[in-house]
Amino acid sequence: MKISDTALQLIQASKSSPYFASIQRGIEKESLRIDQNGQLALSPHPQQLGSALCNSWLTTDFSESLVEFVTPVHSDIDKLIGQLTNLHHYTISNLDNNEILWPNSMPGILPADEKIPLANYGTSNIGLMKTAYRRGLGHRYGRAMQCVAGIHYNFSMPVNYWHFEAEHNGIQPTSYKNYISERYLDLVRNFRRNYWLLFYLFGASPIADPSFVQGREHNLNVLKTKDLYSPYATSLRMGDLGYQSKAQQSLFVCYNHLLTYIQTLRSGLKTPYQPYQQYGVEVDGIYQQLSTSILQIENEFYSPIRPKRVTLSGQTPAKALADGGVEYIEVRCLDLDPNEPNGISKNTVSFLDVFLLTSLLSDSPECNEKEFKAIAENQSRVVNSGRKPNLTLIDSVDNYAEKPLKEFANALLDQMAIVAKLLDDKGTATNYSDSILNARNAVADVSKTPSAKILSKVQDQNITLTELSLELAAEHKNKLLATPLDKVEIDKLDLSVIQSYQKQKEIEQNDEISFAQYLENYFSQ
Repeated sequence: MKISDTALQLIQASKSSPYFASIQRGIEKESLRIDQNGQLALSPHPQQLGSALCNSWLTTDFSESLVEFVTPVHSDIDKLIGQLTNLHHYTISNLDNNEILWPNSMPGILPADEKIPLANYGTSNIGLMKTAYRRGLGHRYGRAMQCVAGIHYNFSMPVNYWHFEAEHNGIQPTSYKNYISERYLDLVRNFRRNYWLLFYLFGASPIADPSFVQGREHNLNVLKTKDLYSPYATSLRMGDLGYQSKAQQSLFVCYNHLLTYIQTLRSGLKTPYQPYQQYGVEVDGIYQQLSTSILQIENEFYSPIRPKRVTLSGQTPAKALADGGVEYIEVRCLDLDPNEPNGISKNTVSFLDVFLLTSLLSDSPECNEKEFKAIAENQSRVVNSGRKPNLTLIDSVDNYAEKPLKEFANALLDQMAIVAKLLDDKGTATNYSDSILNARNAVADVSKTPSAKILSKVQDQNITLTELSLELAAEHKNKLLATPLDKVEIDKLDLSVIQSYQKQKEIEQNDEISFAQYLENYFSQ
């Protein structure tokens, strides 16, 4: 990435500075519930956390055992982290005494695949669709893979910034919506070219419990403790055993323009995939999946970043984008930080902001299928061998030249340092520049990466991933509960639980069409 001259002039303009202080952020964080032995908790989603369908802050993802924490949007990083802390505190306080939150992305001890419980969202049409979709994911990829947890980071620039930038570039107000969408896609393309750096710096899943690969072929090595690992891996979660799909490898999703993105993504909804036909769709009155296409719905496409817009009830993501344009982007490739009670630190959030803003402000040529494949190759190299000495990557912007990872990384960090300096609050705060300095140190010394640290700890102490994770989980629980949760916050979260059940009941009572008709209406979009 190289910040464009036009963007450099823009960000140096005194009028732009206030807008950068109003960047909007939100976090969605997944955590497995486990028992005191590190085994997956098979109990239903705790009633004390509300309706998984309708609670805006506490829900589930693939499984009843996979809790998802969703923060409100914040322009202040400390308040964002504080809100995430409150959600964790409230959840831990309402878990069964025998249960605790697993701190890693790769799951602990899993039961047989068919015993991993699917998330239950009730009897409404939208609830049944959510469960049927997850049943399909289980058939297609295995339920174990869907138990992998991560962080989703939502990012947007304030509307006033977009108006300022558009006016600076001579864009008329009637074209603002399209302009904003195109600029977000500029960001997305640059992000995709360079997100391998996030795997190197924040990947924290080089080890897997043997139960994760039961019945599957793999090329992992065996530790003395019988855990499985790859010596130079950074994020097995994002490798061949995690969020990868052979079926989706045939898709070329194009991020050059919003219309081409929507069209190429929708092609996955319309392209039949023979191996999925064996599961059927509706079998004996139960939906085994939503379709036999490569993708059941748009969200099944495993992308490290998505252009998004808040959807209306029953609206597809693509229809929302087509109607209203891109509203924000969602980063989906971050491992949980096992050393953080919340799974993510202020340093990581600060780095993400700099990385995303640099992606926005840098020149962003259009991509093609050749580059699409080069990006996938870089991902594979870094998740599987990111800490390997003298590893090289493909620079698609520089004639697809092979470049040493360290050289490539430092060139990116040089550009990011310019933006970090801008974001720091005129000397009173340096968290952005500090995040760049920490990244430089990890690039210079691979032992400072999270993946190296966790592997070293397991090997040096001759303990299993489960033993280490249980220690960390207990520490996090004690740290979170050490400070009582504010009564106002408790009352707010208690109210959200009550209201979520009321809302679910209303949705179920107001359904007036069959599930089959509901699906037909949904997919007709």
